[in-house]
Amino acid sequence: MNDRDYLLLTPGPLTTSDTVKQAMLFDSCTWDEDYNIGVVQTIRARLETLATASSGYTSVLLQGSGSYAVEAVLGTAFGVQDKVLIVSNGAYGARMAEMAALMGIDHHCYDCGEVAEPDVAAMEALLLADARISHIAMVHCETTTGMLNPLAQVAALAARRGKTFIVDAMSSFGGIPLDVEQLGIDFLISSANKCIQGVPGFAFVIARRSELEKCVGRSRSLSLDLYAQWRCMEDHAGKWRFTSPTHSVLAFAQALRELDLEGGIAARYARYGENQRRLVAGMRALGFETLLDDALHSPIITAFYSPRAGNYRFGEFYQRLKRQGFVIYPGKVSHSDCFRIGNIGEVYPQDIDRLLDAVGRAMYWQQ
Repeated sequence: MNDRDYLLLTPGPLTTSDTVKQAMLFDSCTWDEDYNIGVVQTIRARLETLATASSGYTSVLLQGSGSYAVEAVLGTAFGVQDKVLIVSNGAYGARMAEMAALMGIDHHCYDCGEVAEPDVAAMEALLLADARISHIAMVHCETTTGMLNPLAQVAALAARRGKTFIVDAMSSFGGIPLDVEQLGIDFLISSANKCIQGVPGFAFVIARRSELEKCVGRSRSLSLDLYAQWRCMEDHAGKWRFTSPTHSVLAFAQALRELDLEGGIAARYARYGENQRRLVAGMRALGFETLLDDALHSPIITAFYSPRAGNYRFGEFYQRLKRQGFVIYPGKVSHSDCFRIGNIGEVYPQDIDRLLDAVGRAMYWQQ
């Protein structure tokens, strides 16, 4: 088997369709209206309608990985008087706290542990104890463990206490139904190479227009100035401030069309959910245990405890699966020996069945 002929079972980058790949076989001019109006502006409008039917939202595309957009939001959304409560129950919540610290942003990190969901009552107590907290920031799907955090409950808390709400929906937007207006989300952050099933190259922010308008002059960075990027796109019909990742953008436009052809976010959510349920049932039948209780699982990625066999090595297991056409993910949990298997992207239930057969053949520690 060619080294390139494998299915990526990761939280992104992920396996894409041939037609998404083919969309990149065209060179666009970043000044051309066919690109800026015909592609970029069309993408922005479609993202807004995927997020909500409300007209009070706008979108910004930003070069770089998802973390660039997270840092752009954190570096642009806060005035000097503001303070943010950051929920941390995995590597990506912790990364937000690290960003805030490096940028000198006043923050409180609510660390609830990597295998526990946030306690909304404890969060409310923190807000009541510190009236200076003006914002709440949380990861929706924490791919460190595969946990789906309680978005609706935290959104309700933010609304009840009048806090601006920032959501890192990197690995959930496009794959899990949500409405930013109904939830009261002010800034939602995601990436091209996750559930929309595009390729790496840019991230995007869907923002409440009235909140983004407050951000003029606040940025702690030139290139990560979210407000300036937005104004450029608004004022110059889709023009990016700096060089646009044109091929990734074309791939994303095709991926959005394919999302619609599949039946939209609801249909993709159903497929991902079936993939994940089939994966967990099959892995348990093979003797593996999940890190989290079922009630905490997302349909995006699942963490499994490593086998207790003394001769088990993740690297060997990984290579045996790769030789059969499957690439999985190492663990990222601090205090548990585990590995992760994602099921988003161009992955279908029959692919999960093939994976489970491959896992059975790769369990060398039982042979």
